[in-house]
Amino acid sequence: MRLLTDILYKTGLEEIIGTTNVAVASISFDSRKVKKDGLFIATKGTSVDGHQFITQAVESGAVAIVCETIPEHIQQNITYIKVKNANYALGIIASNFYDNPSQKIKLVGVTGTNGKTTTVTLLYHLFKSLGYTVGLLSTVKNKIQNEEIAATHTTPDAITLNELLKKMVEKGCQYAFMEVSSHAIVQHRVSGIHFSGGVFTNITHDHLDYHKTFDEYIKAKKMFFDQLSEDAFALTNKDDANGMIMLQNTKAHRITYALKSPADHKCRIVENHLNGLLLNIDHKEVWVKLIGQFNAYNVLAVYCVALLLKQDTTNILTALSTLNSVEGRFQYIKSENGIIGIVDYAHTPDALKNVLETIKGIRNGNEMVISLVGCGGDRDAAKRPVMAKIACELSNKVILTSDNPRSENPEEILNQMQKGIDPISAKKTLRITDRKEAIRTACTLAKTGDIILIAGKGHEKYQEINGVKHPFDDFELLKETFKTLHT
Repeated sequence: MRLLTDILYKTGLEEIIGTTNVAVASISFDSRKVKKDGLFIATKGTSVDGHQFITQAVESGAVAIVCETIPEHIQQNITYIKVKNANYALGIIASNFYDNPSQKIKLVGVTGTNGKTTTVTLLYHLFKSLGYTVGLLSTVKNKIQNEEIAATHTTPDAITLNELLKKMVEKGCQYAFMEVSSHAIVQHRVSGIHFSGGVFTNITHDHLDYHKTFDEYIKAKKMFFDQLSEDAFALTNKDDANGMIMLQNTKAHRITYALKSPADHKCRIVENHLNGLLLNIDHKEVWVKLIGQFNAYNVLAVYCVALLLKQDTTNILTALSTLNSVEGRFQYIKSENGIIGIVDYAHTPDALKNVLETIKGIRNGNEMVISLVGCGGDRDAAKRPVMAKIACELSNKVILTSDNPRSENPEEILNQMQKGIDPISAKKTLRITDRKEAIRTACTLAKTGDIILIAGKGHEKYQEINGVKHPFDDFELLKETFKTLHT
């Protein structure tokens, strides 16, 4: 139980009806989850307005309501608190309710279009190997040291986030590493969270179904750095065209990293092979078991964060050399007859280009590259023809297939993708809507030494069709198909 007056601190109160000297047992922004003596925060979402469910929340036992508009009919013995922005207030309330756990742990947030999951996961494993108790909040999974908690969003809602952080503190975590999505920033899911540092990886075409323009998408990312405190660090990729924009208004200590530009921390790729990278980081060589230029950026960011968190350079480099690739991120397998299969989460034009250019950099020249590509439904449609075009430009053969069509007709998604394919490229393109059949076809077409890229879903263990998530694992299906075809 917490006193209402205590958990309203810094929420931006505009009006109070009733008393704030009341004990609150729980907090919720979902009226269906309100319990006796609970506080209901009426937030406005993209499709649902919590103000419509205030009466339901009171009937379920809410003793107080936080809202942007006081209802016309107020009930006796219920406290109503008007705030300017209920989503922002929710983040502050959640932090206060769980006793501000982010202030009791070194929390680093990573934002950007690509590389977030790999960066936070590598940081989690690095700090674990250095002997610390560590938390992880990522697209793939949430972890409290060795305890795994399923992830439903890239960044959890404010209540879940603070609940997880409180558990991390209770379990003795000294550090936590967290993906921060642009949606979470704009929706104020991280308001009230104290970050010890923020990292910017890159920004490319994505989520324009939500942010509408690329400029708005950039502003969303920048907002995260604008909110960092003076005692935090802001680490940015200087090679990215918008990297320095992130630092323009931040109060945090500014640091840059790069492979190509002059920066505070530099990395050079000495060797790039299918089994790893030899890197020169700040004039020190290290071999890592990750592949491609995009992973060189991820490794460099991890190295910088560890330095900024006062870790020893030699210990950092030693630990980096032991880390493995992240599930669904350039995850590869070799068949008995020498076909290489790669599963990658690449679901943006830039990510797909990075993966295919990495494959181009490690192939001997005679192998055929077969790319299997799809695009998710109910998401940014503008990238569909672009991704198909990139796949054709950098592959010998392309199979267009279904990703997570969600509520859309998969055939229509493929029609939009095909608009990016010219008549010459069309000759090397197949269209197979059934993803399982598409993977089997790719394996059938491949010969010894050829490379198959299965892009788009990566770590996901399902395929979402018309609101139903069907079990589906690209990597497991690829492994099974290799066995079936070549035994």
